[in-house]
Amino acid sequence: MAKKSKKAGDSSIVVNKKARHDYHLEETFEAGLALSGWEVKSLRQGKIQLVDSYVLLKDGEAWLIGAQITPLPTASTHVIADPRRDRKLLLHKRELAKLFAETQQAGRTCVCTKLYWKQHLVKAQVSLARGKKEYDKRATTKEREWNIEKQRVLGRG
Repeated sequence: MAKKSKKAGDSSIVVNKKARHDYHLEETFEAGLALSGWEVKSLRQGKIQLVDSYVLLKDGEAWLIGAQITPLPTASTHVIADPRRDRKLLLHKRELAKLFAETQQAGRTCVCTKLYWKQHLVKAQVSLARGKKEYDKRATTKEREWNIEKQRVLGRG
């Protein structure tokens, strides 16, 4: 489900499309990511999945849980690579406090929607989200299909 985009000028590593499908995304934050060397090399090759990942807030820190970074076969032999380890998100205290306060409300959660390069650093786009109901998903699909049909009709007119 996560799509790697390689457009010219696009610094995206991976986009979590499933998050946009399952949640109403409300507010976004930019967070740094604490990574080890082999993980950065794997990210340069695009070997990451964000599909089942989420952000956990505990002890005044934010953690990216469930993201899988597949190690390269040329990874160092003396380092034990754990592809599903928890990775710390680096945010300001004010942002952490706001995220913690917002996620305490019923139906609110925090998800990682995108990983991208900002100069030489890996950044994560973290969004506050509210879960969609099944009928919300159908309404979104119906609206998207209607917009496509409307463009077809107007294009031929």
